[in-house]
Amino acid sequence: MKKRKIWPGFRGRHAFVRDPFTGKDKCIGCMTCARVCPARCITIKREKIDNKMVTTEYKIDASRCIFCGYCVEACPTCALVLTEEYEYSAYSRDEFIFDTEKLLKNWDDFVKKWPEETYFNKFWQPPGIDPNRWPKTKKDQTPIPLRGEALIKAQEQKQSQAQKEEKSETSNS
Repeated sequence: MKKRKIWPGFRGRHAFVRDPFTGKDKCIGCMTCARVCPARCITIKREKIDNKMVTTEYKIDASRCIFCGYCVEACPTCALVLTEEYEYSAYSRDEFIFDTEKLLKNWDDFVKKWPEETYFNKFWQPPGIDPNRWPKTKKDQTPIPLRGEALIKAQEQKQSQAQKEEKSETSNS
């Protein structure tokens, strides 16, 4: 049976974007996604550790989700995405509750199938909203390097940026 071509902007299975440099999710626990969700299917618990808010639990109940994409648009760090994956089924409702680990696994599964070396979700910078109103992290969001030359180039840029910051710190001391 032939698979249908996915229309750009299709909203499918949820995933946390894995930072290619740290290997962790990009979520900062700001709770914006949970506040804008009309279905109230996102649950977040967080704690203050070393004067920094840390997400201790993040869950999405995909069986309640209406796939509107508000969570993706609202996320200031572009940590959440509705992938183009639409073929997923389960025998119990519990399998549709995605925690942090499952969301990261969904991202990894999606990346394996993604044909390009980079990924950029069009809902991270939604059209019709003045870019001057976006948070800095959204303005600065570039396509995420996934593999190959794009990943090597991104790693080199990150290293050179870190060296520049190190030089500026030593010159300021």
